[in-house]
Amino acid sequence: QVQLVESGGGLVQAGGSLRLSCSASGRTFSSHNMGWLRQAPGKERESVAAISRNGAITYYADSVKGRFTISRDNAKNTLSLQMNNLKPEDTAVYYCAAGGLVGPRSDYAYWGQGTQVTVSS
Repeated sequence: QVQLVESGGGLVQAGGSLRLSCSASGRTFSSHNMGWLRQAPGKERESVAAISRNGAITYYADSVKGRFTISRDNAKNTLSLQMNNLKPEDTAVYYCAAGGLVGPRSDYAYWGQGTQVTVSS
């Protein structure tokens, strides 16, 4: 069982940056692939970035490549998403998730409650 809590969302102007963090409880964080997913109003939830258990393998959606960076610290049970050069189309609720595949699929076993990211033009 993994409990996930996101933080770091907010309102930012286009071109700005935000850093999302996800704190995980339990002793199994390092045994799970982790991901960041987002859902905008009226749209399906999509995988934005994912990272393997040891951090060696990462995945990024084409829409965020070169702008977002996913990272994890297994010693601190934390997952991060650095988001640079934000665009209005990045506006969404962002979710931290655990226990899925490193790739574009969105079927993870554990989910956080989500944090709102709003990018103004």
